[in-house]
Amino acid sequence: MPTIFIIGKYRFFFNSREELRMHVHISTSDGTAKFWIEPIVSLADYYNLLPKELTEIQNIIENRKDEIIKNWKQHFNQ
Repeated sequence: MPTIFIIGKYRFFFNSREELRMHVHISTSDGTAKFWIEPIVSLADYYNLLPKELTEIQNIIENRKDEIIKNWKQHFNQ
């Protein structure tokens, strides 16, 4: 589960390739989330995070989408 980056209390990482669709996982001490990256950044699943936190995470992903895609392609040899 390689870490892409950490911002504040949020760790952004890839899990095993459980799905072909590009996505990123986020974990905190409070909960977890999963966001689709394409075709648009959107929430796939979450546990125990507040709507405010999910919005903050989505904004981070949107701002760093190119970096996440680049890391995905490198990690999964695409």
